[in-house]
Amino acid sequence: MIQERLKALRAEMEKRGITVYVVPTADFHESEYVGDHFKARKFITGFTGSAGTAVITLDEAGLWTDGRYFVQAENQLKDSTVTLYRMGEEGVPTVDEFVKDRLKEGGCLGFDGRVVNGTWGGRLEKIAAEKNVSMHVTEDLIDLIWEDRPALSKQPLFILEEKYSGKSTADKIADLRKAMKENGADIHILTSLYDIAWLLNIRGNDIDYVPVVLSYLVLNETECIWFLQEEVVDDKIRAYLEENHITTKPYDAIYDYVPEIPADAVVLMNRGTVNYRIVNSLDKAIKVVDKPNPTELMKAVKNKTEVDNTRAAHVKDGVAFTKFMYWLKTNIGKIPMTEISASDYLEARRREQDNFIELSFNTICAYGANAAMMHYAATPESDAELKPEGFLLVDSGGHYFEGTTDITRTMALGPITDEMRLHFTTVCRSNMNLAHAKFLYGCTGLNLDILSRGPLWEMGIDYKCGTGHGVGYVLNVHEGPNGFRWRVVPERHDNGVLEEGMITTDEPGVYLESKYGIRTENELVCRKAEKNEYGQFMEFENITYAPIDLDAIDPDLLSAREKKMLNDYHKMVYDTISPYMTAEENEWLKRYTRAI
Repeated sequence: MIQERLKALRAEMEKRGITVYVVPTADFHESEYVGDHFKARKFITGFTGSAGTAVITLDEAGLWTDGRYFVQAENQLKDSTVTLYRMGEEGVPTVDEFVKDRLKEGGCLGFDGRVVNGTWGGRLEKIAAEKNVSMHVTEDLIDLIWEDRPALSKQPLFILEEKYSGKSTADKIADLRKAMKENGADIHILTSLYDIAWLLNIRGNDIDYVPVVLSYLVLNETECIWFLQEEVVDDKIRAYLEENHITTKPYDAIYDYVPEIPADAVVLMNRGTVNYRIVNSLDKAIKVVDKPNPTELMKAVKNKTEVDNTRAAHVKDGVAFTKFMYWLKTNIGKIPMTEISASDYLEARRREQDNFIELSFNTICAYGANAAMMHYAATPESDAELKPEGFLLVDSGGHYFEGTTDITRTMALGPITDEMRLHFTTVCRSNMNLAHAKFLYGCTGLNLDILSRGPLWEMGIDYKCGTGHGVGYVLNVHEGPNGFRWRVVPERHDNGVLEEGMITTDEPGVYLESKYGIRTENELVCRKAEKNEYGQFMEFENITYAPIDLDAIDPDLLSAREKKMLNDYHKMVYDTISPYMTAEENEWLKRYTRAI
C-alpha cells in the first residue's frame, strides 16, 4: 500500500517537475499533535508516531524521527521502501542536509507552504537558491492522492470560566497589547492554537487530546480578529466574543488579510510557529519583529488560581490512578488482562471524577518489551496479555476543568530480576533528586537535568529524550518554554528560565530494547524559596499523588536521605488521597505507602 502511494505521489511530482518533496508532521499551526486531516506523513510512510518528517525523491524515500520512536519506526517501515534516518545519531544527515544533497541544478523543491514554519521555510529557500533550483510550495500534493482524506475538524467550543483560568480575556488581551508596544509592534499575528485558546479562554476539540480550535488571530491597537470555521460559533460564544470586542472571519481568510497589511506596519510574530505561506505573503517592506509569542511565557507561568486548581486536578487524578493500581495489583493473574483492557479500566476511573473533560494524551500502557518503545500505543494486533511477572509501564493523564495531568508509573506484576530492581530503584532516585532541587533564580532545566540523569549516567545508561516538559492548563500536555534536558534542542523551545508558577514533569527512565522499559513521572510546580545575600532561591513542590511501587524498590540501594525523600512522598500521597478511597483500598494503600 505504501509503495502504491509513493508511486502516485511521484507521478504528481513528475507532472510539476518536482524532484524533492518534503512532508512534515504538521498542521497549519505547528501544533505538536495534529488532527486526522493533517496526518499526511503517516499516510505516505505508514509510520504512526507523533513526530517525524518524510522526504520523497523520484527514486527514494526517507523518514526522520527522534529516539523516542526508533524501535517503533523500524517495525512500521519494514517492507515499505522508506528508509529510517535516526535523528541525532552519529553519521545520520539532517533533513536539510539530505534535501541539499539530493537537489540537483535544474531540479525543484516542493512542500505545502502551510505545514512548514517560516524559519524552516527560510532555510529551505536558501538551500534552493544555493542549488539553483526552483520551489513549488503552493500545493498539497498528498491531498491529490489521498482519496478518503478526513475533513477538517469542526468541533464545538466551550468557554473556560474565570474561576478556572484565573484571568479574564479582556485582561489577557490588554497585557498582550502592552507587550506589543514594548516590542514596537502595531500588529501581532498569532497562529499557535495553544496561545489563541489561552488568550481567549476558549477551548475546543479539533485535535485529539488537545482542547484547541483550528484558527488564527490578528491583534492590533483597536481590533482582535479571530479567523476560524465560523459555523462552530454558537449564540453563547458569539455573545462572549462581542462582549470582549472580538470579531470573526472565515478560517482561510487569513491568507487574504495578511497581504493587505500596510507596508509601513511593524508585525510581531514568531517565524518558528507562523507558517511559511503567511510569512511569505507579507509585504517585503514590512518590519518583522521575530520573537517568541509573548503569550508563550504568560501561559507557562500559572497564576495562583491555576496552580491551586491544578493541585485539585492532581488529587482527582491520583485517586483515579491509585484505584487502578490497586485493581491491577490485586487482580493480576486472577482475571484476564491485556494492555488495552487495563488502559480502559484506568480511563473509566478518570471519567468517574468530577469535571473530567478528556484524556490529555493517548494512554501508553506497555507490558514487558513493549515499554522499551517510549511512545508505544497498543493496537488490537499488538495488545499484549498481562501476566503475573515483569513490568507494566503506564503513562497517562487527563484534562479536568481544574487543569491537566501527566503521570507515569511502572509496576511489578510479579517476580522481577535483580537487574530490573536495580534499574527501577535508580530511576526512583533520579526522580527524587530532581524533585528536591534547590537552585538560584535564573537557572534553566539545562542546569538541573544532571540531578536526574546523573545516577543513570554513573551506570553508563541514558534515555534518549528530555527529563521533563512544561504542562499546559487545559491545553497541550507538552508546553514550553520550560523543560529539563541536558543539551539544547532548538526545535523543543524548552530551555527557558524556570519561573515561579511553571509546572514541569520529572520523568527519568531506562529503556532496554527487547527487554523492558521503566519510567517514573511526577509533576513539579516551581516556587520561591528564601531570598538572601546570594539571591532568590527556588524549589519545587511535587503535585502528583500516587504510589511509587515499593515491590520493585531495593531499599539497600537508597541512601538515608533518599529513603526519607521516598517516605515523605508516600506519606503525602496517603494523607492526600486516602479520604477518597474505600476501606479495602486504604488498607492496600497503607502497605504501598509504608515507610521503608
